[in-house]
Amino acid sequence: MVKIPFFLALSTYFSFGLLFVFGHVRDFFRKIFDFFHFSSLQGYAPICSGQEDFIVRRLYHRVQDCFGRPISSAPDVWFDIVHRYSNDNNKTMRRTSKVTRCLNLGSYNYLGFAAADEYCTPRVIETLNRFSPSTCSPRVDGGTTTLHKELEESVANFVGKPAAIVFGMGYATNTATLPVLIGKGGLIISDSLNHNSIINGARGSGATIRVFQHNTPSHLEEVLRQHIAEGQPRTHRRWKKIVVLVEGIYSMEGELCKLPEIVAVCKKYKAYVYLDEAHSIGAVGKTGKGVCELLGVDTADVDVMMGTFTKSFGSCGGYIAGSKELIQYLKYTSPAHLYATSISPPAAQQIISSIKVILGEDGSGRGAEKLARIRENSNFFRSELQKMGFEVIGDYDSPVISIMLYNPAKIPAFSRECLKQNVRSSLFIIICH
Repeated sequence: MVKIPFFLALSTYFSFGLLFVFGHVRDFFRKIFDFFHFSSLQGYAPICSGQEDFIVRRLYHRVQDCFGRPISSAPDVWFDIVHRYSNDNNKTMRRTSKVTRCLNLGSYNYLGFAAADEYCTPRVIETLNRFSPSTCSPRVDGGTTTLHKELEESVANFVGKPAAIVFGMGYATNTATLPVLIGKGGLIISDSLNHNSIINGARGSGATIRVFQHNTPSHLEEVLRQHIAEGQPRTHRRWKKIVVLVEGIYSMEGELCKLPEIVAVCKKYKAYVYLDEAHSIGAVGKTGKGVCELLGVDTADVDVMMGTFTKSFGSCGGYIAGSKELIQYLKYTSPAHLYATSISPPAAQQIISSIKVILGEDGSGRGAEKLARIRENSNFFRSELQKMGFEVIGDYDSPVISIMLYNPAKIPAFSRECLKQNVRSSLFIIICH
């Protein structure tokens, strides 16, 4: 991680503190005025208390025009952004008829499959005509088609695991899977900068959760050793199981996981490895098979491999890959499999077709070209930003490139200036982690 100069850190904290102070002052006067305002909901508790929506009202509304900008075309290299305006200080945004063609630097359409593709698109259209936009049923009822079976086989072969199960939503893949993998009496050790879906999945499991310093195998070993020695809280019994949660590429930082070292530590202490490859599968590695291929880790050493289809494959949904016993267990117990509508057949066909292109099974070399292009473009863009003086975090070969702006006034100003220059970038404000 970067070392922040003292003055820069001080000014950033001061700026955020100032926003909070002014926000609470405005809330104070708001309570006074609301006291004299008649409400038809007298006797009811507020559905959103002042503290629950404070961030939205006093911080987010100031910069709402930088978020959620609607587009009117496919998320290709260039796409159309619809302009908006507000008459109430950004509380509500209204669309206009003005459209600007912008360079797309804010999408995770890593390989370009989300736009029209000469191999994928005709097959998706054919699937739409043959099946339907939705199965309107969970997998255990009428939601399993021949495409779903083919997709699971393709994913398992692609990531190098015996079996796989697919879900209709990437976020829910983590939140629905972790609670059935581990529960009370288990120990989860999570990277401090893991994605929100992992955090919520771990919290919903009921297991004891401990955190290790971001991407630091030595601290992971310390945490493992300490908690194995102490055992469960109060009873000090042995843990039923221990699962270590990491990401292949961290979505906010763009850093590659130190997977070989983490796997070695987990082997030493007999802990399971759960790897989230949402941003790495299909984007890194010689043939796009993720961080295991890139870093030379045997997939047999990773117990649970998770990934999503929303990045490199231009579709939606997620998957869990592992042993046949694990996947069969998830098919009996995962709520995302038992109760949620199965992945759309056209979306499933899109994933199958894009995997074939990546592997060269479409009879062309476009897959290898796409992988080489994203690696070269990412590394070139990262190096040029650094030459321009930007503070860029993350690792080379990672398609996630993060620029640190720090001061809250700079963040929306940067986004608005990018739009003026016909560039669309993603904007993330991390107030606290």
